[in-house]
Amino acid sequence: MAGEREPVIWLRPEQAPVGRPAERSRAEITAAAVELADLEGLDAVSMRRLAAALGTGAASLYRYVATRDDLLDLMTDSTAGEYRLPAPSGDWQADLLEIAHQARRIMRRHPWLPALVVTRPALGPYGTDLLEHLLDVLADHPAEPAHKLEAFAVLNALTALFVQNELAAADPGAQRQSSYLRHVATAGTHPRISALLADPQPERERTSSDRFATVLTRAVTGVLG
Repeated sequence: MAGEREPVIWLRPEQAPVGRPAERSRAEITAAAVELADLEGLDAVSMRRLAAALGTGAASLYRYVATRDDLLDLMTDSTAGEYRLPAPSGDWQADLLEIAHQARRIMRRHPWLPALVVTRPALGPYGTDLLEHLLDVLADHPAEPAHKLEAFAVLNALTALFVQNELAAADPGAQRQSSYLRHVATAGTHPRISALLADPQPERERTSSDRFATVLTRAVTGVLG
């Protein structure tokens, strides 16, 4: 039917039913793409660069992955395979925070991942395992099923935004902005900013280390009602 969108890559055969036998697997191609993105960033991931890393021709990769978008979806979902998903403890808040802490570590291992989680989240086999685990954690929670799905989305999105801010804070541009903000605070023209930056440094560090768990807990609890 004209205009009908192609199904997600996980609903398509891994190799064509005719032609030469497959020499690569999607898992192998995805792992190579993730390694390239970890080393050089997401912009480096192209069919040409990936083919070179795999020692093949770029045209041959299209037998396995039709588009770069398909490849990005495979990469995003593959990172969800890095979670450990133990049985629920009975403390749903603690269990959701454990998921969030794992997400934070995974996103920091793959600095390209937060942007994809925010702009084009993908839910494949590993992602559905993660969602099933979250629903298992919330099985006895009285929230509506739709709210539980929203909690899953909020947890992922807020973690991605938090990690993006952490990574950006280490950028020289962010450090220059901080220097300007300190200049403004010293000038005294913005008293609330001055008061904020006048807080003792240990207190700011404590707040920084705790705010991830605090913000996630508030947000997810609010969504679940």
